[in-house]
Amino acid sequence: MQKVTLKKAVFPVAGLGTRFLPATKASPKEMLPVVDKPLIQYAVEEAYSAGIRHMIFVTGRNKRAIEDHFDTAYELESELEKAEKHALLSVLRSVQPDDMHCAFVRQPRSLGLGHAVLCAEHLIGNEPFAVLLADDLMMGPVGGLSVLAQMAAQFEQVQQSIVAVQEVPAAHTRRYGIVAVDAATDAYPALMKVQKIVEKPAPDVAPSRMGVAGRYILTPAIFEHIRNQSSGVGGEIQLTDGIAGLMRQENVYAFQYQGKRYDCGSKEGFLEATVELALQHPEIGDHFRAYLKSIKLD
Repeated sequence: MQKVTLKKAVFPVAGLGTRFLPATKASPKEMLPVVDKPLIQYAVEEAYSAGIRHMIFVTGRNKRAIEDHFDTAYELESELEKAEKHALLSVLRSVQPDDMHCAFVRQPRSLGLGHAVLCAEHLIGNEPFAVLLADDLMMGPVGGLSVLAQMAAQFEQVQQSIVAVQEVPAAHTRRYGIVAVDAATDAYPALMKVQKIVEKPAPDVAPSRMGVAGRYILTPAIFEHIRNQSSGVGGEIQLTDGIAGLMRQENVYAFQYQGKRYDCGSKEGFLEATVELALQHPEIGDHFRAYLKSIKLD
């Protein structure tokens, strides 16, 4: 069988961002900046680092700023050129490299993550694809591969669906899709076959403490299962339920990535990401570190 490569990524960005109101009343939560880049740009750069060049955004009303962010800003570029601010111009143009293609599709109603992914089916076709949740800011190890690049390398070998996982506290199982897995094998030492996946179970019935993080690589067979499933937790079309259906047809693997995940859907996770990435920033890191050391905490 000829191996296929990962070329497309889906970014479900139609959510309302209610946990960040009033900041997200008129601005998409995915455009909230961590230091000097919006959350969605971190996710797109991660996909690009994995060799993906076709970015598909599933948007909703009031999300136009995301489309504008990945468009050319002719007036701004002209002003920067006139002012000979070449470094800033380079930064601006790097947001959408010449070989990157963006497509936008609307999710007309907020019917869940599975439904958002299904909205992109006509743009995916019969190809494997990645799904990246911008709320989950994922940083690979320093000097190493990004999380999605790690997963793409595993997909090259197995050619089947993969979900990123991490161990979560027992009290937090209600926040995640939770998987039960087999031990890794000699054939695929970095992958664990998923035996069961459940959306947001209570701690006393969760099959494990292994939670699905916001990165997926899925085969196109997932669409048929999402289309034919009934509503799940919260009355929504859950991607987790679609993956559970897919497991009856083909293997799905769990991958424990190297790196760190920041839950930027929460205020605490967003602030943690801002502080830690500011400390790593080449321009402001040293000054910011000195500032933090000067603060007297009670």
